[in-house]
Amino acid sequence: MLTGSCDCGQSGWTLEGDPGPVTACNCTLCRRYGTLWAYDYEGERIAISGPTASYSRAGKEDPSLEILFCPACAGVLAWRGLRPRADGRRRMAVNVRLAPAEAVAHLPVRQFDGLDTFEDLPSTGRCVRDVWA
Repeated sequence: MLTGSCDCGQSGWTLEGDPGPVTACNCTLCRRYGTLWAYDYEGERIAISGPTASYSRAGKEDPSLEILFCPACAGVLAWRGLRPRADGRRRMAVNVRLAPAEAVAHLPVRQFDGLDTFEDLPSTGRCVRDVWA
């Protein structure tokens, strides 16, 4: 199990099993918060603990996701889809930058263009330890 917690320790997350590659997105929110995401579904392999507050992008008429953060220290914990998929599952991702470095340093990083094309970018061969420099 992989775990992560905010700076003050009041809020956190767990992800059961192998997180697989994590995603570095270049959208405005991900660049601003400096996140790396590991994906699954709410209530399946991902669980959130402690108090959370949420933010959906201002000025967007029909936002598709919300950012979950600690109300005390504002650490960005996760994002969660606002609408379930056709199968009833709700997509979610946790911020692996909140996990202990030794637990995630080896994970490959997948690049995603969340700013323009909404497509995966070619692999750079980097892992989490490479993007912490």
